Amino acid sequence: MSAVRPPESRLASRKACVIGSGPNGLAAAIILAQAGGQVEVFEAQAQPGGGARTMELTLPGFRHDFGSAVHPMAIGSPFFSSLPLHEHGLQWIYPSAPLAHPLDDGSAVMLERDFAAMQASLGEDGAAWRRLMEPFAQNWNRLAPQVLRPLPPVPRTPWLLAKLGAISLSSANAVANRLFRDIRAKALFAGLAAHSFLDFDESLSATFGVLLGVAGHAVGWPFPRGGAQAITDALLGYLGTLGGTLRAFHPIRTADDLPPHDLTMWDVSPRQLVMAAGSRLSLSYKRQLQRYRCGPGVFKVDYALSEPIPWKARDCFRAGTVHIGGTLEEIAASEYAMRRGRHPERPFVLLSQPTLFDSSRAPEGKHIGWAYCHVPNGSNFDMLDRIEAQIERFAPGFRDCVLAHHISTPADLERMNPNLIGGDIAGGASNLMQFLFRPTWRWYATSDPAMYLCSASTPPGAGVHGMCGYNAAKLALSRLR
Repeated sequence: MSAVRPPESRLASRKACVIGSGPNGLAAAIILAQAGGQVEVFEAQAQPGGGARTMELTLPGFRHDFGSAVHPMAIGSPFFSSLPLHEHGLQWIYPSAPLAHPLDDGSAVMLERDFAAMQASLGEDGAAWRRLMEPFAQNWNRLAPQVLRPLPPVPRTPWLLAKLGAISLSSANAVANRLFRDIRAKALFAGLAAHSFLDFDESLSATFGVLLGVAGHAVGWPFPRGGAQAITDALLGYLGTLGGTLRAFHPIRTADDLPPHDLTMWDVSPRQLVMAAGSRLSLSYKRQLQRYRCGPGVFKVDYALSEPIPWKARDCFRAGTVHIGGTLEEIAASEYAMRRGRHPERPFVLLSQPTLFDSSRAPEGKHIGWAYCHVPNGSNFDMLDRIEAQIERFAPGFRDCVLAHHISTPADLERMNPNLIGGDIAGGASNLMQFLFRPTWRWYATSDPAMYLCSASTPPGAGVHGMCGYNAAKLALSRLR
């Protein structure tokens, strides 16, 4: 990944406050500190990191990721790749396969890093998969900086962006059924597209499938040794070398709680910004923020396990991530029901099994599992039995391996991170309008020229990549000229 050059010093002797210590808040803080600013980060929780935290949620010694667990966008982030995070303890672990998708016949279709192996494994659909993914993967270093920011003024790869734009207007159902003939390729693409939280007949649903698949080929789906907290700790470590400081367990309820400052960066949801800084925002801008819509929620379960999950398909043991949901039609039905306020009997489940590759996360010989499914925003329906039935479907005997579990309902997630309104981990609904203008046409800027929004509710949206914070801070610096 090409380096992102630090900005020239424009903030010397100026004070900047960053509210929120998630990856985006810390990215903004680093950019401002690189520019010479006196930067202070305020975090409401005792443990920094937002969605990138690791904690003992079940039993002593079992270290679970509160939010994100697998990080293709972090390793593929143009900004994070420019930082010496390895000097601050960040080590990436790469499973031999980024992803497994088990099927009822006892096999699993795999996302392989190597395109030759991928093409061979998909048989008659292998060439079509390669034609779809390989041009983007080969140009990832040029493509990523363009898709992880608002619309670039001069595209570096116009033909690739045009192709991606055409896919964005297509649905996951349309792309999968047009390009693939066999159940295996369709199922694999469906699992990738389901990360969009969209109905498979909606625009943009295919884009998520393509970008996540491309990232798997280009940079992999790794996770940090020790858990997601390692990303936060490395970012804080580097920020410290620039003179930036953190004040944890220090909630900012209103903008008046902040010390004197010249600039503020808010790693919060639009709703929280209105609540905390409404008196400093124009009435029209507040109305725009209040029209911003949250996306669906998630129901999450963390497991302490006596042994690895007993998959029927042995290939699943090669993957750090497993998509559980069966065929394209089944996954599409699950997301269709969820989008209409229902709770599917057979939910699509995203599962991570990090201790197959990182023994530091559990006591010797023991393991952890991380799983969630999509639910309507604010749901209070207990999905535990349905999630476990889906896992048992492809791993008979799974329940016998469970030593303890910890449930995080949408309300629990919001309680532990107020950005996750109603359990929405995506920073807002992914409809076309909010994809282009999130949260408003101003993107990061607000009606107050000294106040900027830098959360996942700004472009490019959710994911541990820091680019929302990077883009917001760069805009703030450009306006200080």
